[in-house]
Amino acid sequence: MNKTLVSSALIAALLLIGTEASAASPAKKAQAGMASYYHDRFNGRRTASGARYNKGELSAAHKTLPLGSRVRVTDSRSGRSVVVRINDRGPYARGRVIDLSRAAASEIGLVSKGVSRVTLEVLKVSGEVGT
Repeated sequence: MNKTLVSSALIAALLLIGTEASAASPAKKAQAGMASYYHDRFNGRRTASGARYNKGELSAAHKTLPLGSRVRVTDSRSGRSVVVRINDRGPYARGRVIDLSRAAASEIGLVSKGVSRVTLEVLKVSGEVGT
């Protein structure tokens, strides 16, 4: 058998195995940056997911994570954290990585500060809003 053909087949098999392994157990991704929260005037408006923003729910906006993903947001100073569902796009303010709902911001003590440095840990990547 041709060595090149065997090598190509072996590489393809290894790539396939690697892809299946990573799909079965996704690596936890982390991101650090500044967080802010939605102003109350946005309550009731439609989000990118189609749902209405509810300041009492634990939700957030992120620029690139799939809608429906679950993320743990931890305040870097206090260590307090909250798990939110991504249901909107943004933030659009320079230097911000996530916009939290008022309830989520309250959970980590962000409301009084307005903006805080946080770490994001992706817990579940989802393409469906309801998951």
